[in-house]
Amino acid sequence: MPIYTRKGDKGKTSLFGGIRISKNNIRVEAYGTVDELNCSIGMAIVEISNIKNQISKIKDELIKIQNDLLDIGSNLANPESKALPYLEKRVEEFEDQIDEMTEKMPPLRNFILPGGGKTGALLHFARTVCRRGERGIVELDKSEKIDIQIIMYMNRLSDLLFTMARFVNFQEKKKEVIWIKK
Repeated sequence: MPIYTRKGDKGKTSLFGGIRISKNNIRVEAYGTVDELNCSIGMAIVEISNIKNQISKIKDELIKIQNDLLDIGSNLANPESKALPYLEKRVEEFEDQIDEMTEKMPPLRNFILPGGGKTGALLHFARTVCRRGERGIVELDKSEKIDIQIIMYMNRLSDLLFTMARFVNFQEKKKEVIWIKK
């Protein structure tokens, strides 16, 4: 069976339940950005696979996050979807991981430029995609009620990705570059 259906050739797509909407609908934008985030995390995972030590724990967490993001994307693609109650526990887990990694690094006293090593840069990029996804979901929530746990998850996930980027750079001895305000 071919992957193409030709049903989207006129700029429409189907949500769960068969409702046809424009491909530029805010709902499609929201779950599309979640999909993009999942792909950017996949790129970081590929790079992490080449690294040993404590960073392998991050890889395992990122794979869990990818599964969460598929649940979130499916939820957003279904106007009749139910809440995802497990996300509340995931947010708590993210906070624990952030605290654990932060304790092992020098304190952050300045704004830093995204970058460091390749893995750190990929995690910083994923963080920015996450923030864009969060903004899209919040915009969708203005017109169609979205599970608050999804918004909280995305907010904390961006914090986790930032911390992971810093931690990976710290582990790989990649220097953080301080922002120099003009």
